[in-house]
Amino acid sequence: MTELVTGEAVALELRPAKLPSRALAVLLDLAAAMIAYILVTVLLVATTASLDEAAQTALAIATFLLVLIGGPIAVETLTHGRSLGKLAFGLRVVRDDGGPIRFRHALVRGAIGVVEILLTFGVVACVASLVSARGRRLGDVFAGTLVVRERIPAGRGGFVPPPPPWLAGRFGGLDLSAVPDGLWLAVRQYLSRMQQLDPQVSLHMAQRLADDLAARTGSPAPQGIPPAAFLAAVVHERQSREARQAFAAARFAPPAAHRAPVEAGAPAVGGPLQAQPWAGQPQASSLPAASATPSGPPHAPVPSTPAPPRDASPAERPATGFAPPA
Repeated sequence: MTELVTGEAVALELRPAKLPSRALAVLLDLAAAMIAYILVTVLLVATTASLDEAAQTALAIATFLLVLIGGPIAVETLTHGRSLGKLAFGLRVVRDDGGPIRFRHALVRGAIGVVEILLTFGVVACVASLVSARGRRLGDVFAGTLVVRERIPAGRGGFVPPPPPWLAGRFGGLDLSAVPDGLWLAVRQYLSRMQQLDPQVSLHMAQRLADDLAARTGSPAPQGIPPAAFLAAVVHERQSREARQAFAAARFAPPAAHRAPVEAGAPAVGGPLQAQPWAGQPQASSLPAASATPSGPPHAPVPSTPAPPRDASPAERPATGFAPPA
């Protein structure tokens, strides 16, 4: 991985391309350019046969410059560093700061590439790439560019190491509501890749992230705790809180059968779910008798209430909550 560190450590993701992949990409680009050059030359010879020798020579030189030199420059400028060969092998040309190249970068690389690739059959480019620590040829050095790998093999990049056992649960009182999602993402990315970084760069990034996290939480990091361990402990505390909230919501949520609305007047469907109501639902026996209204017709007797004797006075008759029609 390259030693370039810029901005929010985005350049740490850049991996310089090796010489074999770059050589294969250049060969594929040259093959495509030569095919295009031959086709254009045949077309020009067929259409300019009536011209004199000087005009044909001028057209041949212009075709060579436009197709073999101007073509790669235009392709790299329009695709921001992705030619046909680089696209096939997962490579890309970027600036030294990790940004996309522009026309001036592609122009310098193409002009110097004529000497170190075409005129010397790639010998100068191979030697310069082997000598450079980041595999750059002379065109990259003068243009301020770098060829990097875009397709990186998947590894254990998403694994966040757990904190030390003596730090688990120590930061339960921190207020994590003010920490933005971008900072959480940066901390997780650092923890998952800190073993791949240079020790000095890793320590500097951990200290910076720990200071940002402490400023957001309003509580400084404890003295004597490494910054990476502090970050891992806080991330573990946040994950524990989210897990507890998820489990609590799933535990106290009522079943779906009891959350479904029941239409008024619909007949009750018997089943095991309705035979045993969930906790908190009032039983039928606990409801007051005055509020229970029978579902049958008005003239039908209530089965659960015995009929009063005929000689009983109206005051002695039990109240049923039913008013006969006038």
